[in-house]
Amino acid sequence: MLEEEDYPGAIQLCLECQKAASTFKHYSCISELNSKLQDTLEQIEEQLDVALSKICKNFDINHYTKVQQAYRLLGKTQTAMDQLHMHFTQAIHNTVFQVVLGYVELCAGNTDTKFQKLQYKDLCTHVTPDSYIPCLADLCKALWEVMLSYYRTMEWHEKHDNEDTTSASEGSNMMGTEETNFDRGYIKKKLEHGLTRIWQDVQLKVKTYLLGTDLSIFKYDDFIFVLDIISRLMQVGEEFCGSKSEVLQESIRKQSVNYFKNYHRTRLDELRMFLENETWELCPVKSNFSILQLHEFKFMEQSRSPSVSPSKQPASTSSKTVTLFEQYCSGGNPFEIQANHKDEETEDVLASNGYESDEQEKSAYQEYDSDSDVPEELKRDYVDEQTGDAPVKSISRETLKSRKKSDYSLNKVNAPILTNTTLNVIRLVGKYMQMMNILKPIAFDVIHFMSQLFDYYLYAIYTFFGRNDSLESTGLGLSSSRLRTTLNRIQESLIDLEVSADPTATLTAAEERKEKVPSPHLSHLVVLTSGDTLYGLAERVVATESLVFLAEQFEFLQPHLDAVMPAVKKPFLQQFYSQTVSTASELRKPIYWIVAGKAIDYEQMLLLMANVKWDVKEIMSQHNIYVDALLKEFEQFNRKLNDVSKRVRIPLPVSNILWEHCIRLANRTIVEGYANVKKCSNEGRALMQLDFQQFLMKLEKLTDIRPIPDKEFVETYIKAYYLTENDMERWIKEHREYSTKQLTNLVNVCLGSHINKKARQKLLAAIDDIDRPKR
Repeated sequence: MLEEEDYPGAIQLCLECQKAASTFKHYSCISELNSKLQDTLEQIEEQLDVALSKICKNFDINHYTKVQQAYRLLGKTQTAMDQLHMHFTQAIHNTVFQVVLGYVELCAGNTDTKFQKLQYKDLCTHVTPDSYIPCLADLCKALWEVMLSYYRTMEWHEKHDNEDTTSASEGSNMMGTEETNFDRGYIKKKLEHGLTRIWQDVQLKVKTYLLGTDLSIFKYDDFIFVLDIISRLMQVGEEFCGSKSEVLQESIRKQSVNYFKNYHRTRLDELRMFLENETWELCPVKSNFSILQLHEFKFMEQSRSPSVSPSKQPASTSSKTVTLFEQYCSGGNPFEIQANHKDEETEDVLASNGYESDEQEKSAYQEYDSDSDVPEELKRDYVDEQTGDAPVKSISRETLKSRKKSDYSLNKVNAPILTNTTLNVIRLVGKYMQMMNILKPIAFDVIHFMSQLFDYYLYAIYTFFGRNDSLESTGLGLSSSRLRTTLNRIQESLIDLEVSADPTATLTAAEERKEKVPSPHLSHLVVLTSGDTLYGLAERVVATESLVFLAEQFEFLQPHLDAVMPAVKKPFLQQFYSQTVSTASELRKPIYWIVAGKAIDYEQMLLLMANVKWDVKEIMSQHNIYVDALLKEFEQFNRKLNDVSKRVRIPLPVSNILWEHCIRLANRTIVEGYANVKKCSNEGRALMQLDFQQFLMKLEKLTDIRPIPDKEFVETYIKAYYLTENDMERWIKEHREYSTKQLTNLVNVCLGSHINKKARQKLLAAIDDIDRPKR
C-alpha cells in the first residue's frame, strides 16, 4: 500500500491490526506484534512526511488529498500543518541554492566542488554577467512554482473546509465537530500567517541575488529586462499576500540609482561628443512627426503596466482582472514568457534606428560620416512613421549635403526643425522615462538627470551661437534676467570649467567634478563668419529652433513626469519648467541679434550721415543719400534671408525677430547719427523728418512687421528739438531711453535758436542728475 502511495489505506489497516492486537494483548506473542505495528506506524509517518514535502514544488490534488486523509486518521492535522510550513521554508532555501549553484558551476566549467560548500550569499557573487539574467529568470520560475504550490494548498483547504462544514451541519456528534472546527481554525490562521513568511523568504533570497552583482556595467536593455523580471515578481507578491515588496523595492532602488548614475554619465559624455560633431543640418522628418512614433515612447500608448507588453497582458474579463495565480494555476509560468519573448520585448519597445538595440547604442552616437552599414530603406529621406516600420533615422552629413534643395519641399510646410542630436536627446528622454515608469522609487533621480540633458543642450546652443559680450554691454536687455539666471545655474551645477584636475584638490571636489561635463566646442565645420550666409543663419536657425522643439516635447511630457514625481519633489519639476524649459525661446533674441548686428553696415551709415549739412536755410524736398544706402542694405538682407530660407524653413517668429532686430538697430543708428550733428536749423530738423519718412515708406514694402519697432524712438528725438526750455526739462526727465550723449547734443544744438546759455546750464545739470544713478 505504501509503495502505491495509499497512505490512508496503509494507516487504516495498521490501526485495525493494532485494535485487534490490543483485544488479544494478554497473549505474549501478540503484545510483541503490537509494538512492531507501532514501529510500522512510525515508519508510515516518516514516509508521510516525505510525501508532504513533495507538495512544496509540485502540488498534486490527489496526492495531497491522500496525505491529508492519512494525517486525519492519525489525528495529527495540526502537526501536518506545522511540518508543511517547515518544508516550504526548506524548499525555498534549497531551490534557490540549487539554481544558482547550477549556473555558477556551469560557468566555472570545472568539476570543482568548492562552490557547494559556499553560503548562498557568497555563491551569488560568483554569477557571471552573461549568466546573470537567465539565472535570475530561472530563480524566479522556481520560486513561482513554490508559491503556486502554496496557493493551491490554500485553495484545497478552503474547498475541503466548505465540504466538511456542509457534511457536519447535516448531523454528526457534537464533540467531533467542535474539535474539527478548532483544527480548521488553526490551519486557516497558520496558512494565512505563512503567506507573509514565505513571501518574506522569497524577497530576501532574491535581494541577496540582486545585490550580489554590480549591474552598472550592464547594457540598457539588459538592465531594463532585470527590472522587468523584478517588477513581475513584485506583482506576484502583491497578489500572493498583498505585499508592497519593500525589500525588493529597496534593493532594486539601490542597484538602479547606481546603474543610472553610470548610465547617465556616459550619455552626457556622448551628448557632448555629439554636439561637438553636430553640423546643425536639418534632419528631415515628416510634417506630422510626433515623438510617440519613436520606439522609445511606445510604452506611453499603453496605459497598462509598463513592464508587460500587450501580448503578455493577462487576459481580462469585463468584470475583473485575472490574477497571475488564476491564469497560470493549471500550467505555464509567468517568468517563462519573459525569457521566450525577450527579443520581441526589445524590438517592441527598445529597438531604435532600425538596429538591434545593442548595436543601436553604438550607432546612435557614431560620427555622421559612417552610414555605410545603414540598411538601404533607412537611407530614404522620409521614413514612414505611421506604419512604425522603422524609426526616424539619424541622417549622415553626406546624405544631407547631396540633397537637392527641392528635396526639402516636403519639409517646407510645417515639419519640425530638429537635428540628429535633438532626435537622440529625445530618444534618451524616452529611455529615461521607461526606466522611471518601472522604477517609481527613483523617479526623482531620473527626472533630475533628464533635466540635465535639456540643460546641457540649452547651454551648448547658447555658447555656440548666443554668447557675445559686446551685446550684453549694449544694455538692450537681450537676454532676460531669467535666462541669465538659468545659464549661470547650469554653468555652476553642470559645467566643468577646470581644464586639468588639480592634484591637491580635495576628494569632495573631485567627486563633484565627476558629476560635471566639460563645456562643448562648436564643430570647426560650422562657419559663422561669412556675410553671404548671413553669418551662419541656417545653422543658427536649425540649432535654436531644434532647442525650441525640444522644449515643446518636454512641455508635452510634463503631465507624465508630474504623475510619477514624489509630492515632496514636485517643486523641483515646476521650477525646472518655469525657469529652464520656458526660457528656450528666449535664446532666439541674443542669437539672432548677432546676425542682425552684422547683417547691415551701420558704421557705414554713420559716416554717410556725418557728411550731411543740417543747418540748411530752406525746406528741402529731396531726401539724403544715406537713406537709399540703408534701404539697399535692407534689400540685400531680404535677398539673403530668402536664400537661407530655401535651405532651411525659417519660422515666422524667427524672421520677425530678425527684422525687428535689424530695424531697431537701424533706428538707433539714425538717432546716433542725428546726435552727432554739431549745427542744425529748423529746416534741418524738417529734413531729418523727411529722411525718416522716406525710410519708413520704403521699409514697409519690404516687411510685414507693424508697427515698425522703435519708430517713436526716432520721431520723438527729432521733435524734441522744438520744445521750449521748461518742456524740454520735463522731457529729459521722462525719456531715460536716450544716452547722455544724445541728450547733451540735443541741448547743445538748440542753443542759440530757442535756448539761452543759462537755460542750457540748467538742462545739462538735469541730464547729469539722470546720469548719476546709472554710474
